Amino acid sequence: MPEALETWPVAMFERLLPRHLELIYQLNQHWLDSVRERVPGDAELIGRVSLIDEQHGRRVRMAALSIIASHRVNGVAELHSKLMVQTIFADFAKLLPERFHNVTNGVTPRRWLAQANPALAAFLDARIGSAWRRDLRQLSELGALASDADTQQAFLAIKHANKQALADWVRRELGVVLDPSSLFDVQVKRIHEYKRQLLNLLHVVARYQAILANPNGPRRAGVGAAHGDSGGQGGVGVPHR
Repeated sequence: MPEALETWPVAMFERLLPRHLELIYQLNQHWLDSVRERVPGDAELIGRVSLIDEQHGRRVRMAALSIIASHRVNGVAELHSKLMVQTIFADFAKLLPERFHNVTNGVTPRRWLAQANPALAAFLDARIGSAWRRDLRQLSELGALASDADTQQAFLAIKHANKQALADWVRRELGVVLDPSSLFDVQVKRIHEYKRQLLNLLHVVARYQAILANPNGPRRAGVGAAHGDSGGQGGVGVPHR
């Protein structure tokens, strides 16, 4: 993303942070000398891995500075980590392969479910055992209970209780009264315009319009799961009715 690969004008550093720029120059000289020693005669590589971008008005490459100044570099998910070493930081990854690792950001769906929705977690333990807490694929065992009336009622009771608790909190903190029998779609943290939160909001609008257009039409429900991106948001929630 652009904000993760931002560059700062050298002229601004000279005016506002002259000592910082001096240190960056020293660090860059040390870094490029080491690259020249390992890969002699490759001027294009030197230009690509330099902390100073000389092609666009002389700018400090902040991401490159972060890589050189760090002991470890990772993406926020396996896909991001692979993209780093295969594309945007491929040169750095070849020169410093031991520095790049993968660390998945956020909380796994099974941990989120267990900690954020204890009633639903207890429900799952009672119906299919606790193996899902270590392996989320075990949730497929619920399929055999999908048509069981007692299981359905217990599940719906947990969902309603959770929605009622949220409605109580919203009324207490914000003075807004929510009907717990209505459809809830909750998001936590900031909205990134380039991530799936915006798509989720559009999906809410689309579902609302579909309900207005056909109030008696079919409704899809299920245990929803999503987890971590660069902002760490995600979770497992109670399905919509």
